[in-house]
Amino acid sequence: MSATRATLGVIGGGAWGTALAQMLASDGSAVTLWAFEQPVVEEINGHHRNSAYLAGIDLNPGITATTDLADLADCALLLVVTPAQHMRRVLAQLPPGSADLVLCCKGIEEASGDLMVDAARAAAPGRPLAVLSGPTFAHEVANGLPTAVTLACQEGAQWERIAPRIARATFRPYFTTDITGAEIGGAVKNVLAIACGVVDGLGLGQNARAALIARGFAEMTRFGLACGAQAETLSGLSGLGDLVLTCSSVSSRNFSLGKALGEGRKAADILADRATVAEGAFTAPVLQRVARARGVAMPIVDTVCALLAGEVAAGDAVAALLARPLTSE
Repeated sequence: MSATRATLGVIGGGAWGTALAQMLASDGSAVTLWAFEQPVVEEINGHHRNSAYLAGIDLNPGITATTDLADLADCALLLVVTPAQHMRRVLAQLPPGSADLVLCCKGIEEASGDLMVDAARAAAPGRPLAVLSGPTFAHEVANGLPTAVTLACQEGAQWERIAPRIARATFRPYFTTDITGAEIGGAVKNVLAIACGVVDGLGLGQNARAALIARGFAEMTRFGLACGAQAETLSGLSGLGDLVLTCSSVSSRNFSLGKALGEGRKAADILADRATVAEGAFTAPVLQRVARARGVAMPIVDTVCALLAGEVAAGDAVAALLARPLTSE
């Protein structure tokens, strides 16, 4: 590492946080990774592994883990990768500082209905905020496979500060000022991925899944535009790009949750068996609530909510969607 290169920080020691730390360290940067669980910290520091959340990956020795948020005080940049429903609480405990916070968690806060940027603004007032989102399976990023992401910044000067610090040979950010659009794409696609997993679990075929992705994208776009997002952002990496990825593979926690629902398991049993978080299960009810308050029709989201609540069987839910009144595209 260059003697003048600043330390970068990652808040969150799950699969995605660990993968981002690995990516950042790939050019020799020193990375401090905060994790809640002491055993995770000890394994990263002692064995350069995080077997609980990112098994099979040898981590770069430039990553130092800690359970003390004070150890992030001097970091030049902080990537926030906590579960969405815990982000506000964690950020409220951050030591004072002026480093940019790049929000990498995808969801809508259940209690308030806030997007992550609004929750972060309340928890860490005065901090400059940005959003990173896009098609990014953690294990692929950790293994150095290429991807591109949206980096939504408040203005060009912030982009010029952040982008060079996170860009790597296989990790390419693209600039937008549409923070709302980047956030909505990342949150809504998790719910739609559950629906696509249900289709797969029921064995309904590739045609049905492709149709569901297209109709789900229409719902995402309607909701995003109603919230002030730009159509270009929703059709980009953080919207359509992430949607296609998470709706097409069991590597997606949300897709695999839906697949298990389609196979007849109950949501409560599936979620109780998991150490990792399927954000869509928490986002779906609040997304439904916010959409209804804004007068936005989201029938696929409504169906996922009914499935998660155990109000309808998977086969009946799909039949109800197909029986909706005929209309224009």
